[in-house]
Amino acid sequence: MAIRPIHSYPDAVLKRPADAVTDIDGTIATLVEDMAETMYAAPGIGLAAPQVGVGRRVLVLDVPDEDEAPGKHLMKLVNPEIVERDGSIVWEEGCLSVPDFTAPVTRAKRILVRAWTPEQKEIEIEAEDLLAVALQHEIDHLDGKLFLDRLSRLKRDLYKARQRKLERQGRSEDRPRDRPADRPGARRSAL
Repeated sequence: MAIRPIHSYPDAVLKRPADAVTDIDGTIATLVEDMAETMYAAPGIGLAAPQVGVGRRVLVLDVPDEDEAPGKHLMKLVNPEIVERDGSIVWEEGCLSVPDFTAPVTRAKRILVRAWTPEQKEIEIEAEDLLAVALQHEIDHLDGKLFLDRLSRLKRDLYKARQRKLERQGRSEDRPRDRPADRPGARRSAL
């Protein structure tokens, strides 16, 4: 198993729909194990193959109950698809590929997902609330969508403008910032 790098917005791999898996083989098994290790190390509760640069319809997910440690509810899904949706819920979402940003997103409250396991068993998952939200979020990744695509244009534009500003300054969200107040002899000022 290996921890793979997670691709961040605006990487083009995140906008491409993933290809269906036609043969669940050792390559897929290795991918799933690497993705689980990467997700836990990040740390996150879900990860889709495009986030690690692989254009295949594969995801891992672990939504622990409130007082549980991660690892008890690990799902490894191949070719998942939502076959039923019901109700509506708003959840504050974040994403490993969209660092340091969260926003409320409206999703179906209850869903039914059909998928395959790496052991080539077809399964159905009925999910509500956070599990339903997480499954929809990860399946969106497989369809080439980010949760940013579900936000108002204003919120999307604000995030994109912040990213462009950081790029112009030669910084990224996941690197420490060189703030003037952190340099020796720098003066602090209230803003």
